[in-house]
Amino acid sequence: MRILHTADWHLGKRLEQSERTDEHQAFLDWLILTLDAQRIDVLIIAGDIFDTGSPSNTALELYYAFLRKVKDTCCEEVIIIGGNHDSISTLNAPQSLLKYFNVHIIGGVPEEFTDQIIQINNEAGEPALLVCAAPFLRDRDIRLSIAGETTLEREQRLKQGITDHYHRFIPHITPFKNQGIPVIATGHLFAAGSSTSDSEKEIHVGNLGQVGADQFPEAFDYVALGHIHRPQKINQVNHIRYSGSPIPLSFSETSDRKIVIVIEFEGPALTVIEEIEVPCTRRLLRIKGDLVQVKNKLTQVENTVALFPAWIEIQVETNSFIYELEDELQTLIAGNSHIERLFIRQVRTGAMKNLNEQTEELAALNELNPETVFERKCESAYPGEDHTGLLDTFKQVMSYMQEKEQE
Repeated sequence: MRILHTADWHLGKRLEQSERTDEHQAFLDWLILTLDAQRIDVLIIAGDIFDTGSPSNTALELYYAFLRKVKDTCCEEVIIIGGNHDSISTLNAPQSLLKYFNVHIIGGVPEEFTDQIIQINNEAGEPALLVCAAPFLRDRDIRLSIAGETTLEREQRLKQGITDHYHRFIPHITPFKNQGIPVIATGHLFAAGSSTSDSEKEIHVGNLGQVGADQFPEAFDYVALGHIHRPQKINQVNHIRYSGSPIPLSFSETSDRKIVIVIEFEGPALTVIEEIEVPCTRRLLRIKGDLVQVKNKLTQVENTVALFPAWIEIQVETNSFIYELEDELQTLIAGNSHIERLFIRQVRTGAMKNLNEQTEELAALNELNPETVFERKCESAYPGEDHTGLLDTFKQVMSYMQEKEQE
């Protein structure tokens, strides 16, 4: 039996109001082809299907269109768990209907614990695989609030609650293990030792509740995890893995390799763990340096083959604000069809002032009237220029505001 593990799609995700729909559609189209090419029997999606609890109509359309297309492939079963970004009610709403199409959804911990255990049968109708489909575990699922507990006590309680949840599966899966039937567990959590990117939101404050590989029961033959966007093993344990996100969700993931994981069982034995690389359809690049360095690097961006043109984050290190920087850089890439969008940031490189200096500066500022403050700002922004017109306009605005206050 062959299983494909993926997670953290974040359908509906935007990058500073820029839509990612085209990239997600390209991934989903590729995944449909991969299910057949890899002869996949079971697809597991380990949480964060959507980027928000109230997904857009476009995100929902991507999701449901994909599930319909799966039924045209060799993949017989789909198992979906909720992540910390997902709404339990949104995922669970079509639960009963989709179950008729062998799409099993566990949006949150169900009232009946054993509803998380999904039995997959072979063509003869005999059990061939068991999946303990644990979703993202919220505080209410694993612990009771205790007034006055310390941070350390809360961390221990969270870890113990997560560990206990997984160990509760043992009595239910033991009869299947005794028959030589493999068992997979899912999870959407922060595991100890995992490497994160900027785009993950912390599940628990300060990453409380993170668990290690040794806290998952040994009875699990594979653990399919979601939440961390970089693919990785946990504590170098080969069968406990994050698949990562299929597309880079932030500029901190520009160098990450995007994959899905295919595993195969022959009887009870896990014989294959294979990483299948997801084609990059849009490059996210990051360029840093002073203005001269940024310009040089920007003009040297290669025109590599990709379905969509690149988006580039520009971090210009400067001592003072550079006016018209965006126009200057946009002019530089004009006519380059392989670059579509720049995300420009100016990073101040001046030395940080200590508290005494900041206090003195604030006190001095409080002694100035608004016109003097505005005049100094003009001198700072446009040194050596005539500011008479700006000052006259500013005085008119101040006079108008005073009149409105007196009405």
